[in-house]
Amino acid sequence: MAATQGWHSAQGRAFGGPLKYIQRAGEIGRLADHLTPLGSKAFLLVDGFVFEKLGASILASLEGSGLGLTMEKFNGECCREEIDRVTALVAEAKADMVVGIGGGKTADTAKLAAIANKARIAIVPTIASTDAPTSAIAVTYTPQGVFKESFMLPRNPDVVVVDSALIAKAPVRFLVAGIGDALSTWFEARSNLESRSDNFIAGGYPAPLAGIAIAKTCHEVLMRDALAAKLAVEKGALTPAVENIIEANTLLSGLGFENCAVSAAHGIHDGLTVLEESHGFFHGEKVAFGVLCLLMLEGRPLAEIEETARFCRSLGLPTTLADLRLGKASAADIERVAKAALKEGSITWRVAVPLSVEIVRDAIIALDAFTSSLFGAERQAH
Repeated sequence: MAATQGWHSAQGRAFGGPLKYIQRAGEIGRLADHLTPLGSKAFLLVDGFVFEKLGASILASLEGSGLGLTMEKFNGECCREEIDRVTALVAEAKADMVVGIGGGKTADTAKLAAIANKARIAIVPTIASTDAPTSAIAVTYTPQGVFKESFMLPRNPDVVVVDSALIAKAPVRFLVAGIGDALSTWFEARSNLESRSDNFIAGGYPAPLAGIAIAKTCHEVLMRDALAAKLAVEKGALTPAVENIIEANTLLSGLGFENCAVSAAHGIHDGLTVLEESHGFFHGEKVAFGVLCLLMLEGRPLAEIEETARFCRSLGLPTTLADLRLGKASAADIERVAKAALKEGSITWRVAVPLSVEIVRDAIIALDAFTSSLFGAERQAH
């Protein structure tokens, strides 16, 4: 019967996401309400900065909950050594839940350690810089910060708890980096729809209508609210625009990328990590530049590339190689990036255009030439 059906019908469709997502100002103080239904022994893996600033208050808020508690400081890199260390500590604590509190690398390490120990997963992002918290994906790096591989996990987090007031107090660069990451959601969904590539749910299915709608909505929210949110957070204000962008960066982007998949924007990000100069930039900052390269690679209209570049520029996201401290990078350097972006199994292959190292290299060079000319001419005019 399947032979008589079209591609999408024959392949089906699938949707995935966290069991619960809660976003509210002050929610980190109500963490016990969300953890107690998950088990009796919680292992808290906490980002180093958060550990120093909020560790004591987090423990205090959980006192009286009846939970057995173990708190450990995250060492900063989601690498095999750290994953193994944390996995062993969770086993030693006999924890039945792992709580990742911090940024995307803390979350991914917590997810991997929880899965290895058959424990429940709670993620508490303290910044809105990536869409890692909601997904069943974990990205690993070398101890030096070079991309290594991605893992598709058997399940999503049980609960994601987002304290919007806490996130709004973080430096605005984190929020903007999250916008850069979320910016890829619709553009990469479009890539996968055009190339008929599977999503990341249960081994891979065509994107469901719900996932496509979420990816589009993510893009609409960014275009409408991103600049207002950035300006508000710079002044320490928590506004509806900030709440909307926190949700877009975390939930909409997370559901969008997992249910529609990613492509060359993230692939070029992964390639950029081979150049040491890029290591000082956040994931979402490099992804934003990767989005522009993706649009050039796919041959999108220059008007769309310019509109997207101006959006990035208005927020302070990188639009040129120089913005990534790669202004002096040679063609050979960019070829290294392209080669890494096209390694076997890379997500870059999910675009519906011919690919080679030379094609990807030239797309990056051409994008940089276009944006450098665009913004260089404006600087000269002023």
